[in-house]
Amino acid sequence: MLFLGPVLVAVTLTLAPGQNPTHDDPQEKKVEAPDVKPPTPVHTGFRAMVVGLGDDIRHLPSKESLYIAGIGGALAFGTHQVDRDVNARVLNQYPVVNTIFAPAKYYGDTPEQVGLSIGTWVLGRVLHMPKVSHLGMDLLRAQALTEIMVEPIKLAVGRERPDGSNRQSFPSGHAAITFAAAMVIERHLGWKNSIAAYAIASYVAASRLHDNKHYLSDVVFGAAVGTIAGRTVTRHGRDTWTLGPSPVPGGIGVSATRTGF
Repeated sequence: MLFLGPVLVAVTLTLAPGQNPTHDDPQEKKVEAPDVKPPTPVHTGFRAMVVGLGDDIRHLPSKESLYIAGIGGALAFGTHQVDRDVNARVLNQYPVVNTIFAPAKYYGDTPEQVGLSIGTWVLGRVLHMPKVSHLGMDLLRAQALTEIMVEPIKLAVGRERPDGSNRQSFPSGHAAITFAAAMVIERHLGWKNSIAAYAIASYVAASRLHDNKHYLSDVVFGAAVGTIAGRTVTRHGRDTWTLGPSPVPGGIGVSATRTGF
């Protein structure tokens, strides 16, 4: 039987022909439902966060991460040829454009992102809302994992910023951390509920070109790094399933239940 809602499928075990389930049969073997443990709650304490981050680092090398890095690297290489032309086109001093992009450099900065994530985590813990605290914990872990990847790449590549301020242009940390957050939100809340997060991440990435802090290839590869971090942290997926017995006419049903985060 197929159901819509939290219980998706039920498998019925029926009795053989000629057997009457209403009468006891000494030769009949009784089928006892197995003990099913309740789903293990997600721990979102500080210790679980630290242990989880160590687990994230171990799972970082994967085929999926390699594919995303390969695509991001190919796109960055392709856009590298037009980096200076793109910056020259988007760089302007119109007051209205400067005003529009002004908040982006703060929103995409690491301290602000960490502060928002800590606020989400604390809110969930204080109000006993496991899904909210889990989201906050994953955001923090994704940001930490992003920094672990971004900073060594910056030091190894040593690309000079368009404005000449330092040699930490590639990849864009602002793009990486905001796309990591968007990926975590998508994995927790679904694609439709993450559209705003991706729009904000794209807005932050565009602002780095307007501010002449990064080239297009910097933000493209930064977005790929953030995507890798977000997917690694949320490799548990959106769904958690539990199996349990349930009585049905003529037998025993086994139900698969989606419990989510």
